[in-house]
Amino acid sequence: MADNLNVDLSIIILTYNTKEITAEAVSSIEENYLEEVSSGKYEVIVADNRSTDGSLEYFKEYKNKTKIKTFHIIDNGGNLGFSKGNNTGVKYAKGKYVLFLNPDTIVYKDTLNYMIDFMNAHSEVGSASCKLINKDGQIDFNCHRGFPTPWNAFCYFLGLQRIFPKSKIFAGYTRGWEDMDTTHEVDAIEGAFMIMSRSIGEKVGWWDEDYFFYGEDLQFCYNIKNLGYKIYYVGEKSIMHIGGASSGIKKKAADITTANIETKKRLQKERFNAMRIFYRKNYKNKYPPLLYYLIDKAVAFLESRALGSIKVAS
Repeated sequence: MADNLNVDLSIIILTYNTKEITAEAVSSIEENYLEEVSSGKYEVIVADNRSTDGSLEYFKEYKNKTKIKTFHIIDNGGNLGFSKGNNTGVKYAKGKYVLFLNPDTIVYKDTLNYMIDFMNAHSEVGSASCKLINKDGQIDFNCHRGFPTPWNAFCYFLGLQRIFPKSKIFAGYTRGWEDMDTTHEVDAIEGAFMIMSRSIGEKVGWWDEDYFFYGEDLQFCYNIKNLGYKIYYVGEKSIMHIGGASSGIKKKAADITTANIETKKRLQKERFNAMRIFYRKNYKNKYPPLLYYLIDKAVAFLESRALGSIKVAS
């Protein structure tokens, strides 16, 4: 769609059976950025992957009473996954900047304005994230990552990263040696909070729809960096991010997720399939065939173990 210079930020929230927590996320935006949303400087786009919990009906009613001037409710027509679902929502975006925001978040006052000012001041930055804090007060390391090279992945899954969390040799995936209260360049951030200029998103082609759920944020960052732009973590500002509300495969979301056993199994499979896709797209031709073979076998082993744990839990 054509640019609308009156819209600074388009906030896209993809939802799937997360009505209550999505409502909390939207409310946090409305309450903390009332001037921006009531004037139309910020717009909110809720794209729903055909939830069965009444999300569409709820937000259509919410639209009639909210003070958010531009509030789009999009019926994606089915569970399209994360990439395609967000790509559907972004078609309605008119802002100079686009923020992809997870439904299981609470946005604090001043964070969005600060991030827009940061992006305005740094044209070399293709995308950025603030600090994502889990409900237990811990930082979600996914908002501050290195790429999962074979060595980084090996150290992470073998547990070397946990033993040496601040080592530049063993903690390359989490980059634990860096000061999480400062702003600095990283390889990748998390799809739960990714802000970028709409022009850069269009250059990249938005989200890679080969990914259904998981891995797409790594690929997005990889593609942005391939265009010559930088990825930044901004540690001075934060939001709350619970994580795993839709998938239900993270322990920290056990008390809020609506995912059933079959959904958990499917998304675990998608999680490991995303690893295979990322390696095939980006690393297969960079490393010897034997290493690629070993990586594929390792992913299969980890997938089998993860699926087995769901069976035990059920």
